[in-house]
Amino acid sequence: MAEPGAAPVDDPAGGPGDQPVFRVENVAKRYGAVVALSDVSLRLGKGEVLGLLGDNGAGKSTLVKILCGFHKPDAGTLILDGEPVEFRSVEHARSLGIDIVYQDLALVNELSVFHNMFLNRESVRWRLLQNRKMRRLAKEHLAAIGITNIRDVGVEVAKLSGGQRQAIAVARAVTSNAKVLLLDEPLAAMGAKEGALILDLIQDLRANSDVSMIVIAHNYAQILEVCDRINVLQHGRITFDKPTAETGIEELTDLMVTEYRNARRQLGNAAS
Repeated sequence: MAEPGAAPVDDPAGGPGDQPVFRVENVAKRYGAVVALSDVSLRLGKGEVLGLLGDNGAGKSTLVKILCGFHKPDAGTLILDGEPVEFRSVEHARSLGIDIVYQDLALVNELSVFHNMFLNRESVRWRLLQNRKMRRLAKEHLAAIGITNIRDVGVEVAKLSGGQRQAIAVARAVTSNAKVLLLDEPLAAMGAKEGALILDLIQDLRANSDVSMIVIAHNYAQILEVCDRINVLQHGRITFDKPTAETGIEELTDLMVTEYRNARRQLGNAAS
């Protein structure tokens, strides 16, 4: 739940059953003279998978860091379950159900799969790690979200493929009772086989859980395959918001090409 004592915020988009689980209203962020985000608003429904696209420098990383509690916005409001909330830290956001899987995964290579899954929330009794219990629970958690290609949860994660490592990071977040999961470039630098594993995992979570997800990516086809809706971030604000069922690769490509040409034109004008 959100901050105690916070006043509920009405959702103009619909009735009680339509209220988004997470909303961003008019968020802005500057770094000195650089405007990273100027006026960002987005919404995420319960169980929805939202794809967030944008060129390098569009502000995606800044937005994600605000959503997970790493940065505070200079202006605007975050609304969780209908109530405004101010995240004090990543740990505070996580305690309220907002978790993130970073591009670098934040896994410890030398530790086993099950130790990574319980990292910083180990099961302890009489000051001793309950390794047998964590091993059993890790197997159950992986199976519950459809990850069946990791047969030995005692193996070091350094010995696993990129897709398997990504799956472990996702499983760790999901099994820590996350209600909103942020996936930061989950398919970056992956081959087709490993990427397919993560796409299948996202689809399984969408079909079999209430977890809401924001997937940050560059690949239009992959976003269209696994997401319910697409937002495009440009010039520090959301410039495109449509269901994937109403969106095609050609439309997204035209949008990005137009943006690229405008940027080139502005650079040319500035140089002349």
